Amino acid sequence: MSSFIHTEAELDAAIARLVAADMRFGHVLTVAERPPLRRRAAGFAGLVSIVVSQQLSVASAAAILGRLTAVIDPLEPAAVVRARTNKLKRTGLSAPKIRTLKAIAKAVETGDLDLGALGRLPADDAHAKLTAVHGIGPWTADIYLLACLGHADAWPAGDLALQEAARLLLELERRPTTKEMAALGEGWRPWRAVAARLLWTYYRARKQRDGLLVAAARPPATRPARSRAKASGTPTAPVIRKQNTKRRA
Repeated sequence: MSSFIHTEAELDAAIARLVAADMRFGHVLTVAERPPLRRRAAGFAGLVSIVVSQQLSVASAAAILGRLTAVIDPLEPAAVVRARTNKLKRTGLSAPKIRTLKAIAKAVETGDLDLGALGRLPADDAHAKLTAVHGIGPWTADIYLLACLGHADAWPAGDLALQEAARLLLELERRPTTKEMAALGEGWRPWRAVAARLLWTYYRARKQRDGLLVAAARPPATRPARSRAKASGTPTAPVIRKQNTKRRA
């Protein structure tokens, strides 16, 4: 049975369960503030806002979304399907994002994507439904499940800030890859979204203290090939080597 977090009380209860399962998150709470709930609106408009915000600053995303809702009001799938590409480009949307928004709108219109039904599905099944639509990647799907639906087990393993937070908390030599983060998250089921919220707040706290520069953003679409260590099955036994704290001669 899937769990959802819709209220502050539900978030508190979920945090308590996660801390009981892994005391390292107790340390997170001593370093960082308790994470805020921060829910977004579900449905088509919520998914559109996530797509628009990818790889953009908060201010830039808000400006584009404001122009988009000004020319398409109300922001509904049928209107996006009918909208001309040039009209959408004038809002500041890139060509790939326009293709993604049109693909989402068409999928909703045809019934291939039932956004209303996603909230009744397990996280992995809902994730598969979203990523089946052209242009919706794993990060977008996970953020929608976490922020819009309040799914307790969404896990945006490709988020760079989340990867950096895991590196810091687990004292790893380098940031875990997306594959390695997926393996780490297995041990935090069914509260992976709670782990993500805690790790994000931990990252922000460490960033303020240590001056970290990693941004909380979707990873690049393509990455250079590099050797990767095999991911472990649980977060208690990461395969990535811990930092060597001894000074070399």
